[in-house]
Amino acid sequence: MRLKKQKRHRRSVRFYTTCFGFRAPFKVLCDGTFIHHLLVNRITPADTALSNILGAPVKMFTTRCVLAELKSLGESYSDSLNVARDLAPARCDHEQRKSAVACLTEVIGEDNSEHFFVASQDADLRKKFQEKPAVPVVFALRNALFLEPPSQSQQQFAKSAEEQRSHMNELEFKMLIKKKKKSSAKEELGEASDEDEDLSKKIIEDLKKNAAKRNSDVKDKVQFKRKKAKGPNPLSCKKKKTENQKPVANKEGNENESAETIRSRSKKRKRSRKQKNLTDSTG
Repeated sequence: MRLKKQKRHRRSVRFYTTCFGFRAPFKVLCDGTFIHHLLVNRITPADTALSNILGAPVKMFTTRCVLAELKSLGESYSDSLNVARDLAPARCDHEQRKSAVACLTEVIGEDNSEHFFVASQDADLRKKFQEKPAVPVVFALRNALFLEPPSQSQQQFAKSAEEQRSHMNELEFKMLIKKKKKSSAKEELGEASDEDEDLSKKIIEDLKKNAAKRNSDVKDKVQFKRKKAKGPNPLSCKKKKTENQKPVANKEGNENESAETIRSRSKKRKRSRKQKNLTDSTG
């Protein structure tokens, strides 16, 4: 159920953002009934609860008339009055105190230019705002908050607005007629068309010439530098031998070779003739 509710809320928020230009952080205009319900059911903090529903950060607002109404209700609403005073004030230019319903309707107006979300527990007030095109409504049920889906009147208003955007305005229609008249006059004279063709041909020829020059002048360049062969590490190299040591080394090499040949000769077995005679006699 929670996933379905989140999807429904996302759909409705997307509707208001695409069709009516609502942008985060969203502004929520609260009345006294909604604030009192939040305190009684301990839905705190209210900012996070509203942001979870709308999927974006939220700023809460109220009016001076709402504060005056809560103050007139007595001590039972003193806590809700203290909470409402901490909210940001919305513009309310009423010199004399009005009811919260009348004050909120005047602040919202007909087109909701400030893009407020209205939060209220009054059912009549919610129905009244749903008839207006761009007024989303938030309400609470026990410990949960809900965003009402857009009504049929709001959806029809959005469709009609899209159709109007697709059609031309009077100014655009007049501009199009002027362009057609100018193009027809130029075609009759025949001068503008010939000049445009000559200019286009000249531009194309210049571009071809510049391209040929670039190809002739520019040489192929290696993109990456090749690594050059470096010399050996001098610390790992052996020291050069002097010339005096060379014959000594040769002598030592010759002595070693003669000793090895002598050893190889001494290792050869010498067969005696007696052994051969014995083998013949036995055979």
